[in-house]
Amino acid sequence: MALKITDECINCDVCEPACPNQAISLGPEIYVIDPLRCTECVGHFDEPQCVSLCPVDCIPKDADCEESHTELDAKYRRLTAGQQP
Repeated sequence: MALKITDECINCDVCEPACPNQAISLGPEIYVIDPLRCTECVGHFDEPQCVSLCPVDCIPKDADCEESHTELDAKYRRLTAGQQP
């Protein structure tokens, strides 16, 4: 399941550079997460970096984008295919 940023976001700018998949960008009012790029850091880290760094705890799982660990790992592999480790 991808993550999402709620309207409690204070635009502190810590999540966007921490995302290894470049899934986070500044939206019209707050940061947003692209569910096509979010792997919850599967393949990169043991836990989602944006969640661990967020000072206001505004990044829950997105119930509209349910994915298993296997699906997240497959997405990670697609996103990193052809890249040097």
